[in-house]
Amino acid sequence: MIVEIGRRKTGVDILLGILLVVAGVIILGDTALVTVVSVRFLGWAALIVGVAELLSALFRLRAGHFWSTALGGALLAVLGVLILRNTLAAALTLTLAAGALFLASGVTRVAMSFAVPEHRWGLLVGGLASVVLGVIVLFNIVTATFTLLGVLLGVQTLVEGFTLMFLGRPYVREVPARSTTAGVSSGQR
Repeated sequence: MIVEIGRRKTGVDILLGILLVVAGVIILGDTALVTVVSVRFLGWAALIVGVAELLSALFRLRAGHFWSTALGGALLAVLGVLILRNTLAAALTLTLAAGALFLASGVTRVAMSFAVPEHRWGLLVGGLASVVLGVIVLFNIVTATFTLLGVLLGVQTLVEGFTLMFLGRPYVREVPARSTTAGVSSGQR
């Protein structure tokens, strides 16, 4: 079997792409609101998954892994409650983490650009862009707290929409391999 990877574009893909682009523009229209909504969504998701994990731990009393599942569920539920009670603090924490990740990945790419000569310029340009973005986020933390998560979500939605409109969805399928010995009888081998 040979694995074939490609892209398929249908009318539904174009329609979904247009809807995603419209949603991305709407998201970028009010990034502060989107930041609050996304942080609250994250809080509710953590709370629901934490409670579900606590409930699943009860079914594992005799099967093992009870304590690790219960502890993980309790921590996730507490994290969800903390995020819901302190949305601004959660947004600030996520923004600090994003800024630190931009900065760390940028420094790593810049360092790697000197070690990998065939990809030097791509790594250097991407790394410098990440360093600049990380520094901007970390030195403007108040402004970034209210806008960064919304801007990232809006830009990601726009990119997904344009990708879906112009390139379509990826697919993977298995295709039977052609046999080179087809038609040769076993006596001729």
